[in-house]
Amino acid sequence: MAKTTKRNNVLIVDDDADVLLAAEIVLKRHFGKITTANDPEKLPAFLAGGGYDVLLLDMNFTAGRTSGQEGLDWLSKVQRLSPDTKVILMTAYGAVETAVKAIKDGAADFVVKPWDNDRLVATVASTLRFSEAARTVRELSSVQQVLNEDSSRLEREIVGRSAAMQRILAQVEKVAPTDASVLILGENGTGKELIARAIHRASPRAGRAFVHVDLGAIAESLFESELFGHKKGAFTDARDDRAGRFEVASGGTLFLDEIGNLSVQMQAKLLGALQTKAVSRVGSDAPIPVDARIVSATNLSAAELANPARFRQDLRYRINTVEMTLPPLRERPDDIVPLLEYYAARFAQKYGKSGLKIAPEATPRLKQYHWPGNVRELVHSVERAVIMADSDTLGVDDLLLKHEPAPNGAADLNLETLEARAIREAIAKHEGNLSRAARELGLGRTTLYRKMAKHGI
Repeated sequence: MAKTTKRNNVLIVDDDADVLLAAEIVLKRHFGKITTANDPEKLPAFLAGGGYDVLLLDMNFTAGRTSGQEGLDWLSKVQRLSPDTKVILMTAYGAVETAVKAIKDGAADFVVKPWDNDRLVATVASTLRFSEAARTVRELSSVQQVLNEDSSRLEREIVGRSAAMQRILAQVEKVAPTDASVLILGENGTGKELIARAIHRASPRAGRAFVHVDLGAIAESLFESELFGHKKGAFTDARDDRAGRFEVASGGTLFLDEIGNLSVQMQAKLLGALQTKAVSRVGSDAPIPVDARIVSATNLSAAELANPARFRQDLRYRINTVEMTLPPLRERPDDIVPLLEYYAARFAQKYGKSGLKIAPEATPRLKQYHWPGNVRELVHSVERAVIMADSDTLGVDDLLLKHEPAPNGAADLNLETLEARAIREAIAKHEGNLSRAARELGLGRTTLYRKMAKHGI
């Protein structure tokens, strides 16, 4: 007899009570939950609850009918209602040709009544193996889709000679080997994602996935689908089963970027997944265990996170076993020139302009500049300068195109003023398109809206 498993659930539908009882007695010793029904009209209700891997379905239900058309009609309905449920048709000897036609229409197999018990068990077992293999392929495809999206993100080296960055790297070295949740604080553009990736690379989970989620860019209506996944048909655009970011990151690291932008409602949903270490896909009640190390990041200050009206405190305690604060670039001037040189060399190679250098006389002014966009602004400035360069030397005017003096001739270093000016310039540049302006500024749309409101823009 074929080796079987008790993990799988089987639904049997036949109008003959003796057939139902016989099938249940034979199959319950080998498989998981066995459910029986004598009326096919109950199928939609059964399948709506999910969880049935195999359906044993009779082909005739109305007295006097032997064509098998009822079974074919229900086969078509089952394929729409529950595409993952494999259908085995039960037929009498005279209807074998009809059953063979049904296989061409999508049935997994058929058994002839009266059946041989060993043959029945073997048929159900082989159908389950096929179902599991197909499910595995779909899951791997879904996981690969998410990983492909994440792999397109630029991987950069951490350049940090300053004492401030050396302290951060020492913290990374200590926390990485553990499974402790890490919360990274810092202004936009300070390199929070780079630190999160460094933690992952130095951890025992380095061989598994690092999954980045920009929570500031996820619409509230899609939050559960993105993080927890969904079943096919769960909503209008759910054309296939899809693993959520928690599932994809299981065994690896889940990086929750811009976590401070979550609404209180979404914070509650996230907290539930972190507490139970399990998620349920949209459209399913079945919990899926997940084991992902959580690293989070936000540009909110520690004081803002400690405000219960802004952020759930039980969630804050879950995500900040270890808390790290990245210094802004203006507080680590010793790193500015090394960063400029590193990215100038990198982009010069990328754009075929080898030999490009930063003008030595420009370095004092570049070190004094406040870099309100932090490392992200520096990277964008260098890339733009390399692309536009007409010589092999980059000067201040090449790198600081947006550096404008205040009316009194002195640089206005007020951060609030600089931030408001940058937002207005980005919105004007993109003619009011806030999505493009947000990308230019290195912000999520939600963050941009909040900052526009703060500055009265």
